[in-house]
Amino acid sequence: MTIRLIGYSFSGPVLRVIICLKELGLPYELEPPASYQSLKDEDYIANKHPFGKMPVLFDGDFRITESRPICRYLVSKYQGKHNDTILIPNDVHKAGLVDQFISYELSYYDPPLSKLLYQEKIAKRFLNKDPDPEVIKQAREELAKVLDVYEKLLEGKEYLNGEYSLADLAPCPSTYYVYGTVTHSDLWDNRPNVKNWWNRLCNRDAIKKSIEEAKSFWENNENV
Repeated sequence: MTIRLIGYSFSGPVLRVIICLKELGLPYELEPPASYQSLKDEDYIANKHPFGKMPVLFDGDFRITESRPICRYLVSKYQGKHNDTILIPNDVHKAGLVDQFISYELSYYDPPLSKLLYQEKIAKRFLNKDPDPEVIKQAREELAKVLDVYEKLLEGKEYLNGEYSLADLAPCPSTYYVYGTVTHSDLWDNRPNVKNWWNRLCNRDAIKKSIEEAKSFWENNENV
């Protein structure tokens, strides 16, 4: 059965799933929507995502939406079948901690990153709005506090759970866009543990290749 992934490769949530697929060594077909407007079509809402979002993954006749549940599903079904990469350990305690760190990412790490992304990339490109300096300032302050906690969480460790896992993969897309393409890299670079952690992630083949593909699509599809 062919795995089909609906979405744009440069979308953060879609990129999260693509990295997971590559880490697990899974072949897939990426199907970009015709346009952002098409996500609100009745057919898309009825047969793909009920809230008109992406990504959507089809594994044969099985459909699942939302990037983090999709990644968990892929790990549960395919981990160990195509390579030796372990994204969720079999040990129940280590697996629980992976979920804990993913919850941290969703609740604390991602919100200020999303604010920065919206202000400096999404609003300008898609809505023709100038960034709001006050919102950017607030988001930087929020993110700095979060990264102070991550600096402590990563003390004496290469990865959040000790070994590379889905907990490290989850924040990669948003981190890449804010660190690599917007002028806020100092927030990571000023914290040695966080900086080293991010450098390790950037050097993983699956992450590098996924980001390169997303960057290429973004640059070559100005009208999306």
